[in-house]
Formats: sequence, structure tokens, C-alpha cells
Amino acid sequence: MEQTDTTTVRALLGRRDLHLRLALDEDDLDPAALQRAVRWVHSSDLADPTPFLSDDLVLMTTGTQFPDSADAAVFEAYVRRLGERGVCALGFGTDVVRAGIPDLLVQACRAQRMPLFEVPYRTPFLAIARAHAEAIAAQAYARRSWALAAQRAIALAALRPDGLTATLAELARQLDAWVGLFDAAGALAREHPVGALDAATTRALGDEVATVLGRGARAGSALRIGATRFTLQTLGRGGHLRGVIAIAAGDLDQEGRGVVTSVIAMAGLALEQNEGLARARSLLRAGTLQSLLSDDPTLARRVARDMWGGLPTAPVLVAMTDAGGEAVTEWLELRAHERPGRLFFGRDEEGLAIVVPARPESAVEDLAALADRFGVRIGVSEPAGYAEFSRAAGQAAVALRRGAGPVSRFAEVASSGVLSALDTEAGRALARSAIAPLVEHDQAEGTTLVDAVRTWLEHDARIDAAADALGIHRHTMRARIGLAQQLLGVDLGGFAARAELWAALRTLG
Repeated sequence: MEQTDTTTVRALLGRRDLHLRLALDEDDLDPAALQRAVRWVHSSDLADPTPFLSDDLVLMTTGTQFPDSADAAVFEAYVRRLGERGVCALGFGTDVVRAGIPDLLVQACRAQRMPLFEVPYRTPFLAIARAHAEAIAAQAYARRSWALAAQRAIALAALRPDGLTATLAELARQLDAWVGLFDAAGALAREHPVGALDAATTRALGDEVATVLGRGARAGSALRIGATRFTLQTLGRGGHLRGVIAIAAGDLDQEGRGVVTSVIAMAGLALEQNEGLARARSLLRAGTLQSLLSDDPTLARRVARDMWGGLPTAPVLVAMTDAGGEAVTEWLELRAHERPGRLFFGRDEEGLAIVVPARPESAVEDLAALADRFGVRIGVSEPAGYAEFSRAAGQAAVALRRGAGPVSRFAEVASSGVLSALDTEAGRALARSAIAPLVEHDQAEGTTLVDAVRTWLEHDARIDAAADALGIHRHTMRARIGLAQQLLGVDLGGFAARAELWAALRTLG
């Protein structure tokens, strides 16, 4: 929001038609003294005009209030009162009462760092007041014109395909400031210009946004992070906030606030509309996913081509995650929009399925970025064609359930063996039930049937080898196995029964 302030002390002194002259060196003043905005210009020859003055006012005088006998203390007290009242500059009309500016007044203004300028006889005080009033009016007109032009540009941006993103980008351009949109989960979903904030500032701003969203009430607030001032404004209804817009700008004037207010209204409406569209897209994606799970991609290809630029090129990786929430879906929608035909996702009763090409490897990096950003776990299948989509989805589900890291691949899970899949609470419960008769007998009679059966199975069900391993007679070993069969109620002569008993023993360790 670049603008030149024509209402400052410096701008007033710079008017060539007024012939004003600064009576002090700029080094004698505070650095920002000449940049102060002037609210009004007033003239008075009262010894103490402060009861009738306002802040940020330029006062002009001809000096009749200073008698020829006045000493330095009179001038010092006069200038000090003006400074305490908020007067930003003092103009002295020469050749009306005095031939020049009194030296004692110059010294007092220098001591108080008060800008002092000479008003020549040919320049009426009224001309200065009128010139400043015209500057205020011109600047107000320029700001109103800017606001109208900015709102028109923002309205046109809202008509673009991604209206919300275009609107925020246009707001950032009009304000010449960083603008960010945080979603309902507090994640930074869009920003313009991208990467303008450092990581520490972004984290601190995100923490403040999370606090604002946590209150659940519509609100506007301002804060400072380091040297940057931010304005925050919630989007959506109280109790149903849709996000927060953050602007890296200081105090906005009335026109700037008006432009921001219009964007807030449009963004809030867009997000509410997007909610309905998101439900429709979600249903369409779910239907397309069901078509893929039938292992006949014909219909899914047609829908995806018309809606999202096509499906990822086979072979593909199918990923499954139990992540929920709108933030994940919005993140995936943005990625799918940025990379048409390279990412598809849809949700069913098993969870959220994501399809990416098996090559390049950066596709898996996208999945890792999703897991890291939202703290979710993802299971990934082996590469597969669309005719094997249901099998790949099953692999992804197994990888999700059995994997340990943020992103688990089916090949890694499968390498741990089939029996590792039994290492669940349900598997252990079944295993304990399967060998319960042996455990109970050992506890009641002091026998070691569990060890005997385990040793026998470890030696390929050979009586002699198991007996030697336990240091007992082969007839004793055969008797223990026979008793175990009676207690279990199964025939351990068959492979299936032995395999199930072996799996139960291995599951329990």
C-alpha cells in the first residue's frame, strides 16, 4: 500500500508557493519530527494557547505575546508548553511585529527539538491553513480512489478459477504486505508472497492463530512478532470458525480497513461455499475410489479425466491413512490442483486412500510430507497396475496396521513374516485360548506339557530328537504328546493342527 503522505510537516514546508523556511538544522530535531502528520494549522498570539489546541497541530504566531524585555525563561516555558500539548511545529510570521525570529525563541525550540520555521510577510497565515486543508482533502480523495480501485481488483480476482487464492494474492499486492490464510486446523494453507516470513516468525504466528481459533469466537486482534506487526481476523461464524487471515501490516487507515473487511467477507463466503463443494467433491471421489476397487478403472478414468486431469500413470502406489479432518483434505486438494493427473485421493469406510505414481520417488516424499505436517501414519503398497488396485489397497491397509513409522511400506512389513501379523492383542488372546488346557494342567499337576510340545514341534515332530533335547526317554516323550492331544482335543498327527499350535506358541513367545 505505497502512498506519499502530503500532510506531514516536511510536506508543508516543501510547498514552494508558501516560501516557508526551516529555521533549525534537521540535526537539531528528532529523526521523525518532520515526518509527523499534521491534523490542522492554527494561529494564535496568546501567551498560553495550549487550552485551545489539539495534538499534531502546527501553530503559527507573530510574536506579540513576547515583550521586548522577555528573557530566555519566557521562551523556554512557552515552547515547553507547546511540546507537552502535542504541537508538532511552530511557525513564526516575520516582519509583522518583529523583523526576524527572536534568537531566544530559536534557542528554546532547539532545546526542545521543536521544528521552527519562518513565515515570510508575503505569505498569509490563511494561505498556509488553506494549503494544508487542500492537502488533507487531496489525500483523502486519493485514498478513497485507491480503496475503490483495490476493491474492484479484488472483486475481479475473486472471479478467477481459484478465487480465494487470487483474492488473497491481490490483497497482498494492494497492501504491499504479506498475507496468509490459516485453515480451521491452524495450518498455514496459503500465503502471499510465499516464503516471505522466516520459520521462527511463522511458528510464533501459528501459535497465536491456534489460540484465537481455540476460543471459537469471531474476533480481530493485533500483535507484534519481532519487528513485524500483524493483524489477525477470524473467518466464519462464532463456534464454527473456518480459519484466520493474517496480514503483516501496522495500523491500517480507514480505507485500508475497508478493503480488508471486504476481503474478509468474500473469503468467509468462499469458505462456506467451499464446504458444500468439498462435500460434493468428497462424494465424487469416494465413488471413483469404489470404481477403482472393482479393478475395472474404465469409469474412474473417465471421471478423473474430466474432473481432475486424469489418474496417476500406472504403475501406482496406493497409500492408506486413517487421518481425518478437513485440513488433510484441503492440503491434498491443493496438491492435486497443483499437480493434475499426479495425485488422486478418496475416502471409504477403511480410511483415506491416496494414489500416486510409483515413479518418481518424489511421490513418496509427498506422502512423507503429509505424515510430517499432520502427524498421521500412512501405509504404502507395492507398485501395481489399476487391474490390481484392490490388492494394492489391501497391502496398504496391512502396512498401515502393521507398520511402525510415519510411512510404512508393505514390502518392509511383509519381510517380517506372516506370524508377525499375529502379534496383536486379538492374536495373543487366541493363542492363550489355544494352549490354555496345557497351561492349566501344568499348573495343577506340576507337569511341563507346554515345554514338551514346543520342543517336539521345534524338532519337526520327531519323538526321539525331542526326547534327546529334553534329556528324557522317548516313551516318556510319546506319553506327554499323547496327553497333550487328549487335553487339546485335537489330532496332532496332521500338519494343520500342528501348524496352528506352533503359531500359538510362537505368538506368545
